[in-house]
Formats: sequence, C-alpha cells, structure tokens
Amino acid sequence: MFSSFVPPRRVKIGHAASFVGTTPRAIRHYHQIGLLAEPERGSDGRRLYGYEEMIRLLWIRKMADAGIALDDIRDAFADTAAAGADSDRDVAGILERLERTLATQEAELRRQRAAVQRMRKQGSRMGLLSDFVASRLEDLPGGSLRQADLDNLLVMERIFSPLGAAVNATRYIALATHPSLREASDRVDAAEAALDDTVAVDDPRVAQVAAERHAFEQALQTAIEDSGLAAEDEALFDAWDAQHPVTADSEGAACSGTGQGAMGALATAAKMMPYDYSPARLRCMELTAELDARESAAS
Repeated sequence: MFSSFVPPRRVKIGHAASFVGTTPRAIRHYHQIGLLAEPERGSDGRRLYGYEEMIRLLWIRKMADAGIALDDIRDAFADTAAAGADSDRDVAGILERLERTLATQEAELRRQRAAVQRMRKQGSRMGLLSDFVASRLEDLPGGSLRQADLDNLLVMERIFSPLGAAVNATRYIALATHPSLREASDRVDAAEAALDDTVAVDDPRVAQVAAERHAFEQALQTAIEDSGLAAEDEALFDAWDAQHPVTADSEGAACSGTGQGAMGALATAAKMMPYDYSPARLRCMELTAELDARESAAS
C-alpha cells in the first residue's frame, strides 16, 4: 500500500529556513556573499529551493554551529568542488585554525572566570587586579585596603607590570597591619595635599613636608623589614622568574638594547598618567628624593 504523501519538489524560502533551523534573512545573506547560489524562481519571482539547495543549507548550518566563519565555509565549499567531492583537505585546515582560535578563547574565558571568582571572594575591586597582585593581598582582612590603595596598585600594574605592583603592595600591607603607620601616612598625605597652587615653591613648608615624608618612608621601610615583608618581596621575584622563564629570544632582546626601549616605554607611560600636582608639591617630591639619596649614600 502506497502512502498518499507526495513531497514537494521545491519550497519557498520561508519553508526552507524553517526546515533548516535558520531565518530567511540568513539565507538571503548566504546568497549575497556567494555561499549559496541563487536558486531558480517561480512565476511569482520568489526563490524556490530544491533538494540540493536544502542539503547545502543543512551543511552550512552545521558548520556555522561549529563556529566556522561563513567566509571559511564558502571557501571550503569552493575548494571541495574544485578538487572533487571526496576532498576534505581544505576543510581540515579550516578546522585546525578554528581549534586554535577556540583554545585561545577558552584560555581567555578561564582568565575572566578567575577574575570574577576573585571579586566574589574578596568583595572588592581587588579581584580585577592580576592574579600575581591579588594573591599578594589575599591574607589581608576585608576592608583593610582603601580605594586609593587599589587605585595606585592599578596604576602600578599598568606601568610596572604585575611584579612591580605586587612589590608596591607591600607598602599597603604594612599600612594595613600597622595602625600607627597608617595614621602617620594620613598626616603626611594631608600635608602634601595642602601644598596647592597658593603655596610658593620656596615656602618653608615645602622643605618641612619633604622632611616629614622622608622620615615617614624611613619608618615604613623599617617596619617592612622588621615584619619580614622584605623577605617576602624577594620571594616575589623568584616566583615571577619561575612563571616567566628567560628564553633565548628574551636574552637576545636584552643584549640588543631592547631593554632600554622598554625602560623608555615605561617612562612614557608614566608621563601619560595625569596627576594634578602643584609646583610646590613637585618641589617637595624633589626634595624628598634628595633626602633619600643622601640617606642611601651615608649608609
């Protein structure tokens, strides 16, 4: 007994899109980019799709769902047609490139997920810093870092790499664990902020604040050394070197003077970060640096 069902020889674009699982707009785009040849049209001028077109559409949908770009699908079909129906060499090359791209995307997704997990765990913007910096700060009690501390670490990471920011984080660990130092830091910060545009560069307060900053930095360094944080900094360098082993290419770059170019890039980056410092405050920073240099020379 024969079925009374008689399949259509050709269908319109809406039915073709519905069967394949796409949209008429997508099929029209396939025509525009040369991925699918224009089919014959009916008496009403509308496109009509037969068996071969439907098979092509099904393969296009499968390949697109696998993440293959439409341009690559078009090229693969063209190369296969030229080489014979059994040739999959060019498709294999496309799939190899796709696999490399997906691997890169997976690595980026893992990095993003790790950042989100850090943010959920730490409850602050600290999770947006690199793993190397965030791990340096993970033992601090919640809320012990101020927004200004995190802002500075963000800038340090951008200019001096995660290693430089992680070393700079030692400063904020010491401040967070030594209330008296935090109070002293606040006093010096306020005194420096008071050196605004109304203060002349030769005002006696400039030298006074420079001396206060120098004395504070000396006390902070002593606290860092006494608490063992300085030794932890040394371990940071070892950990960084382990994660970033020196290769022949990097050694060659250093010998050819590329390192000097990197230092120049750092200086340029530092100059691009705007700080609204008055001439008096800049002079205070110069005097502080001079005091630090004298201290180093004497020791």
